[in-house]
Amino acid sequence: MPSASLQPIFALLGYPLAGNPTQYMVEKAFTYHQLDWRYLTIEVDPDDLADAVRGMRVMGFSGGNCADPHKEAILQHLDRLGTTAQLAGAVNCLVRDHEGLVGENTEGRAVVEAIGRRRDPTGKAAVVFGAGPMARAVAVELARAKVGQIVVVNRTEAPAAALVRLLEKELQTAASVAVPQTDYALPEETDLLVNATSIGQDDPEARLPLDFSTLGHNTLVADVIFEPPRTHLIRHAERRGCETIDGLEILVTQAAINFKLWTGMQPEAAVMYEAAEEFLEI
Repeated sequence: MPSASLQPIFALLGYPLAGNPTQYMVEKAFTYHQLDWRYLTIEVDPDDLADAVRGMRVMGFSGGNCADPHKEAILQHLDRLGTTAQLAGAVNCLVRDHEGLVGENTEGRAVVEAIGRRRDPTGKAAVVFGAGPMARAVAVELARAKVGQIVVVNRTEAPAAALVRLLEKELQTAASVAVPQTDYALPEETDLLVNATSIGQDDPEARLPLDFSTLGHNTLVADVIFEPPRTHLIRHAERRGCETIDGLEILVTQAAINFKLWTGMQPEAAVMYEAAEEFLEI
């Protein structure tokens, strides 16, 4: 923890970052909790990432966040990785401790926390769309939460197969790959469905390749897309009678987890939620 005589400074690194609500949310929470701390949004070209992390370290930044396209590339520039970040091979949260800059991944944890508010994931059958950094983090955290099985649905087999091998070998979780040529038919026993792809980002009509006729009303459906939160998947899942978790709730949950890692305090989530809605003009 930084000296009380210095103002702790945090930063979001990514490229591009226009439209990202993180700084607005975090600074609203700092103000609400009477913390004289600062959070900056800094666009960093991929070629300059090593210099940017070196600068954060030299200037004593207390931590921050990492957005695309740096979530994977930043691993080699950090002093240590948390368990999920190491397993998923991606970082979205930076925390400074006595060892230096630590890379954490709180994206999957946010999804699992949101699921846990509604039902216990233990032993459940999960389907995760995607095999990129977000999907890997979600799948790893679902496995750590002791789901019974995970199907990884992806348009290409190689990254999905690599994720399945990780889940089976490192986390002893039953997992399988699906590479559908048409709309994917959900297994009848599916309890949890998570869209961890970018499908739906900035496009409320973008459609997940899912056969909605196979979506049972007892399936809990989560979508990581927060802009817009009312994605095609969320709307159609609700029409099928499913309980849903939108990306805005996941975003706020993730920000709250990050805040506690930095400050040791549990933030007032409503403050962050209101800030996100205000920033996104929802």
